[in-house]
Amino acid sequence: MPHGRQAFCGRTRREFFWEAGASFTGVALAGLLDQAFLARQSRAADGVTPFANPLAAKPPHFAPRAKSVIFLFMYGGPSHVDTFDHKPKLYALDGQTIEVKTKGRGGEKNQGRVVGPKWEFHPHGECGKMVSTLFPHVAKHVDKIAFLHSMTADSPIHGSAMLQMNSGKIQSGAPCLGSWINYGLGSENDNLPGFVVMLDPTGGPISGAKNWSSGFMPATYQGTILRSKGAPILDLAPPDDFPLAAQRTFLDGLRDVNTAHLLPRGDNSELAARIAAYELAWKMQEHAPEAVDLARETAETRALYGLDEPRTADFGRRCLLARRLVERGVRFIQLYSGGAHNDDNWDAHGDLKKNHDFHAGNTDRPIAALLEDLERTGLLDETLVVWGGEFGRQPTAEYAEGTGRDHNSFGFTMWMAGGGIKGGVSVGETDELGSAAIAPVEGEKPGFHVKRLHATILDRLGLDPNRLSYFFGGLDQKLVGVERVEPIREVLA
Repeated sequence: MPHGRQAFCGRTRREFFWEAGASFTGVALAGLLDQAFLARQSRAADGVTPFANPLAAKPPHFAPRAKSVIFLFMYGGPSHVDTFDHKPKLYALDGQTIEVKTKGRGGEKNQGRVVGPKWEFHPHGECGKMVSTLFPHVAKHVDKIAFLHSMTADSPIHGSAMLQMNSGKIQSGAPCLGSWINYGLGSENDNLPGFVVMLDPTGGPISGAKNWSSGFMPATYQGTILRSKGAPILDLAPPDDFPLAAQRTFLDGLRDVNTAHLLPRGDNSELAARIAAYELAWKMQEHAPEAVDLARETAETRALYGLDEPRTADFGRRCLLARRLVERGVRFIQLYSGGAHNDDNWDAHGDLKKNHDFHAGNTDRPIAALLEDLERTGLLDETLVVWGGEFGRQPTAEYAEGTGRDHNSFGFTMWMAGGGIKGGVSVGETDELGSAAIAPVEGEKPGFHVKRLHATILDRLGLDPNRLSYFFGGLDQKLVGVERVEPIREVLA
């Protein structure tokens, strides 16, 4: 080597020590600079466009009425004619075989044996809404709620129906509602995920993680499972040999490498995205335990949610956690009632009364507490609460004996409250048996398709459902599909 220099990894010793020294001092510098400065040093894949944090808060299309969504998902399909859609004629027809077109797990049928409702209905609130005795606590809040009595979906099968309720499509591979919301609006917090899912202790729903997937969008937008007991997020606690302080130094060093070395070479967007992901994970380790610490709540609040009763403790914890997450700026929170298969969820094919008594008894008090707590803390006006399953249930029995009902995607009930939604109203209707949605005006298309529910949610968040798009596969993909979809304007406040 000329001048007595030796090459080390393609560099001279002098160059190696100079670069190493510069990098180590850069770690200290990175710790003194804010994230905005460091983000400005990064570039996207073209080497020119400044890198942008994909979860940075974005302006809505128009002034929003809600900031967050809590989706209470009653997995399995609750029976609308036994909960919120009063059908007096069914009582008298109990046990009779009648002509009625149905399509569910048992296939297409033109007649069936009527199962009369197993619970009484009574009027509640100033609006006089008829509610089943299954939900005595929720019944006290009907003046806050808009009931959608003519929901329709494209599939009577759990897997595809759940995918449609969550992603707008019956096929796999599309981003879920929470992913679209975080893509469109970003996140208002830097310390927690923007899309959180809390599962039933019996397990996850059919189709599994597809129900909170980001589909063809980057994984940044997918849902994060949050547990109500134990560690809130699995594998989040730092290992003993890599404590938080060391991780902080490691992250600062990564940023320094990104700024000092990769920028001149062009594309460093992937590393910048990874750094953002590491940063969020680091912050979650610090802040997630505080977010799920229910000991910080008053004894009165914990009792309100039923945490003192074994029957309601689990769903009550998750509802209370949802309120705490909303306070901390989480955009979309989904809570599942029911998991696994059969009577572990609302899928009442056998003994309807046993099934619905169990699941309604677990959820009624916590749901009512959530509505009351959101209202008293001033959060209900900016939090949209959605209740429902992937479909409803038929007015007739599935089997020759028993009280079980088959799936019904032709007409079922969901409800919404808070966040720019009218209270004390019921819109849409099913026929006198509750077997299918009917049109309010002859010649109009009956029912509110799932797409219209999604459009309503996006609209309340300040997003135009027909404008929000993501380019993939040569198309501007939309949650609501290609054709124009209108929100359910009858429930908009």
